[in-house]
Amino acid sequence: MGLMHITGHRDGPPAKVGVAITDLTTGLYTSNSIMASLLSRAKTGRGQHLDVCLADCQIASLANIASSCLISGKPDSGRWGTAHPSIVPYKGFKTKDGDVMLGGGNDRLYGVMCDKLGKPEWVKDPRFLTNADRVKNRDVMEELVEGVTRTKTTQEWLEILEGSGMPYAAINDVKATLEHEHTKARGMVTEVDHPSCGPLKLLSPPVKYSESKPSIRSAPPTLGQHTQEVLSEMLGMSGADIEALKQEGVVA
Repeated sequence: MGLMHITGHRDGPPAKVGVAITDLTTGLYTSNSIMASLLSRAKTGRGQHLDVCLADCQIASLANIASSCLISGKPDSGRWGTAHPSIVPYKGFKTKDGDVMLGGGNDRLYGVMCDKLGKPEWVKDPRFLTNADRVKNRDVMEELVEGVTRTKTTQEWLEILEGSGMPYAAINDVKATLEHEHTKARGMVTEVDHPSCGPLKLLSPPVKYSESKPSIRSAPPTLGQHTQEVLSEMLGMSGADIEALKQEGVVA
């Protein structure tokens, strides 16, 4: 539904997103719709059936790309990797040991970037005076920037850019993300005690409430851990019936 076609490097084949993003967005759309329906029921006394489709939610998630296509009547502009189709420079650049995202989102921020890169003369370069000029000369601009970013490590650039007001960030791998100081400060990793595995780290609920305190209530269950509880207490099955299902391999 369009997502793979706009994902990947400019000169590369279509690529899938690194996680099952359509499953996740469909779940989010569904949970929001359930809450809206409950609020409606509280006012009208009537419930309703929700028809939520993976394809529909993926189409809705195309957002501004879909809007541009609907307005212009033209196909999408393809894949841009980490770059932005209409803002330059705005992409990931190679460093000595990794990658860093730089966002020269307007002329002022572009000037900040030039100063921090030690290239203030780029601000007055006729090829790069405005964003339209920089888009026109995208390849030259991006090559010049990466020629500078490759001279230092990612951490060195983070220290240079600190407090500049320009959007920037290291492109972290997942392990670095989970160990990031922001991740720790926001409590996004919770350690629980698993009956079979011992201490186990899990992702925490992302939303913080002023009153409620969402938490991980238990460790991930082992196979069949709650079979007896669910079948007997929730479904009212007898011990003999449950044992028969286990013997037949229907449940664990």
